[in-house]
Amino acid sequence: MPKWAKLVLYLLVAAVLTRLIPFSSLFRNLNTMIHEFGHAVVALATSGHVSSIDLNANHSGATYVMTYSTWSSILVSLAGYMSASLFAVLLFYGYYKKQQKQGLILMTAVALIMLILYVHDGFGVVWLIGFIALNVLMYFVWEPLRKFYYMLLCFLTLEESITSSLYLAWVSITSPRAAGDAALLAQDTFVPAIGWSILFVAFSLLCANWCIRLFAKTHEGRSANRSSNSGSRRSKMRA
Repeated sequence: MPKWAKLVLYLLVAAVLTRLIPFSSLFRNLNTMIHEFGHAVVALATSGHVSSIDLNANHSGATYVMTYSTWSSILVSLAGYMSASLFAVLLFYGYYKKQQKQGLILMTAVALIMLILYVHDGFGVVWLIGFIALNVLMYFVWEPLRKFYYMLLCFLTLEESITSSLYLAWVSITSPRAAGDAALLAQDTFVPAIGWSILFVAFSLLCANWCIRLFAKTHEGRSANRSSNSGSRRSKMRA
């Protein structure tokens, strides 16, 4: 099977399975949190100002920033979708390295920073408090349950990074002025919204490929370890 077909198959199976899990829709806001946090970090890194962030129940969000140059505005607009895609890779890398606890600490730290500094009211406050509390709980629970929870967040973040960029591409065709970050980039450059949307889709698929490779490599390593251990036991029995 071609690599691209395997990637699509992995993503389709993961999309179906994760939607069967109760309350999985709530966890999809993790992608929104990272998206908006990416905007904020780049705004601050380019000497801009962040006043507040909204996280909404429909998985949308908004970061209210002030930038002082066109280049800064472009970088801030690029940061959202790309940060979300790269964060999915980081989560899968943590899974590959068996560093789920460190991954939970990182996600909790981001949520705490947003709660203290930028998310001041509405659904976002309730969601962040609940997410922080659940992460703290999962940090101390039975390891297999923690791994399952972490893997769920990995795949949900990966799926959302792709589907959100695909949706943006659709909006860029049907209503370019309403295409969020792509529309802002179109205002600052000579590239239309659909051009930027295609870039986001391509980048999310590239990151998805990295994620699936890390996931496959993790399970290939475990299979090899089991085979090695089984061979050792057989050798001892023959001895």
